[in-house]
Amino acid sequence: MNELRLQRLRQHLVAAGLDAVWVTNPQNRRYLSGFSGSAGMLLLTTDTQQLFTDFRYQEQAVAEAPLYELCLYKGIAAKALTEVITSSGIRRLGFESKHCTVAAYKELQALLPVECELIDTELEPLRFVKDEEELKAIREAVRIADAAFAHILSYLRPGLEERQVAAELEQRMRCLGSERPAFDTIVASGVRGALPHGVASEKKLALGEWVTMDFGAVYRGYHSDITRTVCLGPATDQQKEAYALVLAAQKAGVAAIRPGRLGCEIDAVARDILTAAGYGDYFGHGLGHSLGLAIHEEPRLSSLNTQQALQENMVVTVEPGIYLPGQYGIRIEDTVRVSDAGAVILTESDKELIEIACKMEDEP
Repeated sequence: MNELRLQRLRQHLVAAGLDAVWVTNPQNRRYLSGFSGSAGMLLLTTDTQQLFTDFRYQEQAVAEAPLYELCLYKGIAAKALTEVITSSGIRRLGFESKHCTVAAYKELQALLPVECELIDTELEPLRFVKDEEELKAIREAVRIADAAFAHILSYLRPGLEERQVAAELEQRMRCLGSERPAFDTIVASGVRGALPHGVASEKKLALGEWVTMDFGAVYRGYHSDITRTVCLGPATDQQKEAYALVLAAQKAGVAAIRPGRLGCEIDAVARDILTAAGYGDYFGHGLGHSLGLAIHEEPRLSSLNTQQALQENMVVTVEPGIYLPGQYGIRIEDTVRVSDAGAVILTESDKELIEIACKMEDEP
């Protein structure tokens, strides 16, 4: 499958008028080569591909990137790169400015032959549409997160700290095959639910509160993302109404997904439901984002995305929420594949209202 990715990269080189591209973004490096080590760069031309890394990753690089010539370096990678560029006559070299520090850029510029021009290059669009290998990994990451959620429902009870819940989710995902958490696990209960990114704290869960859990697994480098909000004990009528509203917006957003639609259009479908009910000012983030080798990728389902249309086999999240300061928050999120027929929901966890029958920790 990496051969097909290399073909697409080379088509990009020709279209951009580049002789070569220097890949430093870790996700792009893994996408194009398969190498998952923490230190390495790629140099790709229209007919060669080289992986630069150091002695620590020699065996790993040979095993994971068999299509690449391995270039081991000591000290400064840019010096090794300069030697190759000088001998190969490269004149127009693409580099990833979004992933290059000013210091690294100046160093590279100073070392390169004067006739070599650095051209800003963006490679992320190569990863927008997922191939079957990627979809398989994402589906497994989703399965792991689903299984962890099923487990946590029997674990939740008043008196637990949010960070205990986060630790239990992460441990369960590890046991199920996750490499690591997809991001800092969010567990936000009660008034902390009004914090969209309320990373788990020492606050204790209390009876009658909402508990929002936003987490994900990583499998073979690919991420999943799920949010579920549950009620500890019976929900009040007002809580049920608020939850039903968010759920309606979430389902409408999912139903609006199809190839050719812009992120702003899909965002508006869900947002209009919350706005009509008087909660528009309490939904302050975009409806969703793409994911893959990174947890946040493009294109996004956002009012700001007026240019990038969805395509078949993109993978996005749909996650509307309402956040009432000093009261509570509710968010519901699925990971979804874009298909010609519309949305294919990968997340299988129940998203209808869940009321957890529970009692205080010290009750018999």
